[in-house]
Amino acid sequence: MDLAANLETIRHRIKTACDRCDREPNSVTLLAVTKTQPPEIVSAAADLGLPVFGENKVQEAKAKIPLCAGKLRWHFIGHLQSNKCRDAVELFQMIQSVDSLALAREINRRAAEAARTMPVLLEVNLAGEASKFGYRPEQLLAGLKEINSLPRVEIHGLMTVPPWTPDAEDSRPHFRRLRELKMECEQILGAPLPHLSMGMSGDFGVAIEEGATMVRIGTALFGPRRQPKPRVTEN
Repeated sequence: MDLAANLETIRHRIKTACDRCDREPNSVTLLAVTKTQPPEIVSAAADLGLPVFGENKVQEAKAKIPLCAGKLRWHFIGHLQSNKCRDAVELFQMIQSVDSLALAREINRRAAEAARTMPVLLEVNLAGEASKFGYRPEQLLAGLKEINSLPRVEIHGLMTVPPWTPDAEDSRPHFRRLRELKMECEQILGAPLPHLSMGMSGDFGVAIEEGATMVRIGTALFGPRRQPKPRVTEN
């Protein structure tokens, strides 16, 4: 793996996508997804100028983040269970995957205990996939004001994971719908929401064309995920 070359390629692709839609490349945050990657790989990425990293599992992050530089910013991007909210509030600068009012309330409670305010993104399941978490659009719009009323939770935008497809263009309608949904949310709240987190290694160029402000990239940057070593038992 040539991490520097991979990063250069991704940055070039981000710039090219931004040029296509008349955006500045610095309007897009590259969030490096470090699931299964060890602290030394995180450090190598940070040395190349990456400041923002994403983790999918609280337990993995709890072991990894203390071993990484304190200047880094960490976002939680996986499904968050209520019993992990205390750790998530302590470890992360943003939780991108708030998918229910009950979870938002628990984050609010844990943030109050920690005397902090928690920036969040609301996860939307645009395709209604049973295997994925997230609000359906109509549920989000109906419950938005109640989430926004929580004093220790700050809504910064929306996040989505579209259905997997080998053709990035197939994801475009989902990205476009999330952008439209963000505008609907802004009308309800009477305030701008700065972020759309959408697009991963295979489709982030299309996501940028449709308004992504954060792209979550793992395999294009780090290569295939590392598989855990099998346990060795003695005979």
